[in-house]
Amino acid sequence: MDFGNRSKARSKVDESNVTIDEHYPHRLQLYSTPPSGTISLQEFEELAVERLKVLKAVETIGITHQKGTPKYLELLTKEISATKLKDSILQKRKLPPGEEVENRVRDHISHFILRLAYCRSEDLRRWFLTQELDLFRFRFQEENTESKARFLKCAGLKYKPVSTEERDSVVKELDGTDHLTNTTDLEYYKVPFTEALDLVRGRKVFLRAGFAYVPRDDLVSILLSVFRVQLSHALAITARALPGMEEDGRLLPMLCGLSKRYLGQDYSVKKQNVGVVTADMIDMLSKKSFPLCMQNVHVHLKQSHHLRHGSRLQYGLFLKGIGLSLEEAVKYFRIEFMKSMDVDTFDKKYSYGIRYNYGKEGKKTDYTPFGCMKIIMNNPPATGDSHGCPFRHFDTDLLKQRISSQGLTKEGVETVMKYTKGGHCQVACAKYFELTHGISDSGTEVEMVIQHPNQYFERSQKLLNGPAKPSSTPRTVKIVSSQSSTPGSSGGSAVVVKSEPIDEDMDDDMGFSATELASLDEMAAA
Repeated sequence: MDFGNRSKARSKVDESNVTIDEHYPHRLQLYSTPPSGTISLQEFEELAVERLKVLKAVETIGITHQKGTPKYLELLTKEISATKLKDSILQKRKLPPGEEVENRVRDHISHFILRLAYCRSEDLRRWFLTQELDLFRFRFQEENTESKARFLKCAGLKYKPVSTEERDSVVKELDGTDHLTNTTDLEYYKVPFTEALDLVRGRKVFLRAGFAYVPRDDLVSILLSVFRVQLSHALAITARALPGMEEDGRLLPMLCGLSKRYLGQDYSVKKQNVGVVTADMIDMLSKKSFPLCMQNVHVHLKQSHHLRHGSRLQYGLFLKGIGLSLEEAVKYFRIEFMKSMDVDTFDKKYSYGIRYNYGKEGKKTDYTPFGCMKIIMNNPPATGDSHGCPFRHFDTDLLKQRISSQGLTKEGVETVMKYTKGGHCQVACAKYFELTHGISDSGTEVEMVIQHPNQYFERSQKLLNGPAKPSSTPRTVKIVSSQSSTPGSSGGSAVVVKSEPIDEDMDDDMGFSATELASLDEMAAA
């Protein structure tokens, strides 16, 4: 692909002289031909993020629900509908040719962008391959019979339905398969048995003369095998060609960071949240609403009165995100650290780092709290560290002991550990949340997946305290100069202080603190 600088007004993907019949005869594809044309960097990143959202939804729902069930299909359709690729993936309505080809181009390009991002390691390739196969299965099963047949022809897969005469000649053998009750209305495909090994292994097909008679509904298993071989080979080739892209400083940082990118709600600190949490509230909140990763750092701090750099960064930004102000953060860490050092040592070695997190030192960047993927993938903890994700970095026995101490039933502990052993850390955290907050039993279904420690905290607080109440109307101060009319006065001007509802259009910097307001109210009363 050619990635050039284009005008921002032209943000839509575009391929020269693309027609549906030539390049995209079917909305399903095996992605065997790389795209060509020009695309802006902004559109490049947007397509990558939207495709990643789709694959994350495929992964999460596939873990928590049985694939192919009505509930699975319903939830996956709902999640995909919330992305900007919904018309490219789902497309439940007939579109004009122009919109149709644009949607197919977006689907095509977004797949190849993530292929670039996820070819870098064996683990990333395996994840990408698994999710793309599940997405293909979902999309193929949503097609009608005519569309499926057209796809087979467009993809060059020479799987043709067996004739009625041939089917009738083997109908007794077909009736003998365990999962079929009526073969007269079913369509069968005759394929070499080596291409249907999964079905042969499960004894789901009839074999004769080196061919397998595959029911139409099971044909997707054959297609997935073909797709798996092609995509696996393509990922390996892309990985070998990737060093050539390292010269482009625009693409490489984004591609490297995609697998760790947080895609959920923004938990950066907002002005109205600053100060809602104070240093003396943290102990109580940690027991009720901190995720296990932050509980672990908190307990370590209380025991050793010190945190190493990775732990200070992860924990400090989390506290910042829940509303701890800079002043309260310095106070909180000073109290704990001074139990193992003097105040001068703390001020020289550690206060700078706290101010740095709040954008008051160094590059003056207002840093945001870490999301789950960044905690899981970045900077794994070493000996003496307390940061990281317990569901990823804890020893199995230690993790089991830790979650058992939270009052979970034996069945609940086993459910959490099942997700953990499967490598589904965020799903395990979500199940842990539901069990500790009494909103779920020990079953396997999970309502939502935890994407961010601050999401965990926010949801916990809503469950414990109910929806946040709107704050009372803030006040400002109006200074009025008037002539004194008191008998015996010198006729000079007097200052009258009035508290009034704040004008929402007024600049925030014009407001006074609560302490200043109280002082001014006393002046007015005097």
